[in-house]
Amino acid sequence: MVERHTVAMTVNGAAHVVSVEPRTLFVDVLRHELGLTGTHVGCEQGSCGACTVVVDGLAVRSCLMLAPQADGAAVDTVEGVAAGPDTHPVQRALHELHGLQCGFCTPGIVMALVAAWNQGLEAEEAEREVLEGHLCRCTGYVNIRAAVRAAWADAL
Repeated sequence: MVERHTVAMTVNGAAHVVSVEPRTLFVDVLRHELGLTGTHVGCEQGSCGACTVVVDGLAVRSCLMLAPQADGAAVDTVEGVAAGPDTHPVQRALHELHGLQCGFCTPGIVMALVAAWNQGLEAEEAEREVLEGHLCRCTGYVNIRAAVRAAWADAL
C-alpha cells in the first residue's frame, strides 16, 4: 500500500485538502488536482521559472516543491492575482507594454513580480533579481523590463 499525506492549504483564498503520495510535486497538485493550469510546467528542474507560485509570501518553483511541503500554506497562483475585473499593476503593464508574446513564461514572471511587489522590492531589484531567474524565448526581455519599471512608477 502506498503511503499518502493529507495536505490542507489555502489557494487563492480558498481552502483545499488533497491526499497525495509523498513524492508528488506541488505543480502536479495545482494543475491536476486543483485544475489551476495557469501554473506551467517547463523545464521541471527549476531553471525556467514557468511554474513559479507564491507560497506564504515567497516566490517558489512549484516543480521543485513536494506537495506535502504546502501543508498549512497560503498559496497564490496566477489565477488569483486579479481581483475581479481589476488586474494587478504588473499584469496591466505587461499587457500595455507588450511584455509577453507566446505567454508560456508569463504566469511565472507575473507571480515572481507580484511577490517582489508585495515584499516592497524596488523596481531595479525586481528587474535584476526576479527576471534573472526566468527564461523567455520570445521577447528578449526589453518590454518585460519596461513593464516592471512602468508598474513600479505607476504605484508611486
